[in-house]
Amino acid sequence: MIDTISDENNSFLSRRELICDFKALGGKLKKLEAVEMITKEFKLDGKIVIPIKLQNHTGQPKITGTFYIYDDEKLAKEHVNPVIFTRLEKAKNGGKEKQDTEPTKADAPADKKDAEPTKADAPADKKDAEPTKADAPADKKDAEPTKDKGESK
Repeated sequence: MIDTISDENNSFLSRRELICDFKALGGKLKKLEAVEMITKEFKLDGKIVIPIKLQNHTGQPKITGTFYIYDDEKLAKEHVNPVIFTRLEKAKNGGKEKQDTEPTKADAPADKKDAEPTKADAPADKKDAEPTKADAPADKKDAEPTKDKGESK
């Protein structure tokens, strides 16, 4: 089910770089599931396995995955983009953080007095409001369409 394409030890970055093919899982494999499968297959308990890329192949039911395996979590956080860790945490929590941070209707202000003023809250009297173009008297010159200077009757 898992075929190893490349398994290299990168001594410069103190990590193991693993590239594998997952057969018969095209379009169905999630990153966390792939990490679990790699951890079990290669006996990587206690190590930090980071899924970098899962690539589907068109017309084939296989996925190629790239993983970085670190011994130290601190070193992993220095080398790998922090966005990847954020996405992994989000996937582990199942989107619970997003639901907690979204404001609900109960959090919204109940009265218009509490809310910020909007254009609908503008004063109704024309005296209080600033004059606009629509309030200005229309001249006949502005009301009539202009004729092109080249045309004549």
